[in-house]
Amino acid sequence: MSFRSFMDQALDAATAAAARGEVPVGAVIVDPAGQVVAVAGNRTREICDPTGHAEILAIRAACAAAGSERLVGYDLYVTLEPCAMCAAAIAAARIGRLYYGASDPKSGGVAQGARVFSHPQSHHCPEIYDGIAAAEAEAMLKAFFAQRRG
Repeated sequence: MSFRSFMDQALDAATAAAARGEVPVGAVIVDPAGQVVAVAGNRTREICDPTGHAEILAIRAACAAAGSERLVGYDLYVTLEPCAMCAAAIAAARIGRLYYGASDPKSGGVAQGARVFSHPQSHHCPEIYDGIAAAEAEAMLKAFFAQRRG
């Protein structure tokens, strides 16, 4: 089976999040058969919930669709390097592969900062692929924050 990226859908979810006034991060979860089972963008402000990150919302929706707390063999595409909270949720869900766009030197939890998957307490480490559509994701984030500061 050939590789197909779903980062375009994650970028669309990030664009929708920005339009709602949320930090533009989008996530897509794909099942082992290659079907999209969840798409989400950040909603922390909308739902008044600090856990309303795109990854968490997508994991919740995918688990509900699967009828399981585990997503073994599933892929997660997210526009920004997951934070420590989201990385811990990815490990708990046993997601098989993580694809992310822009790195996050300030709040990242995968290659930056906490490096959640490298801790002995992490029960699972997905295959990790970074830099997918990183330029587009980074440009979207920079534009969003520039507009808010301006």
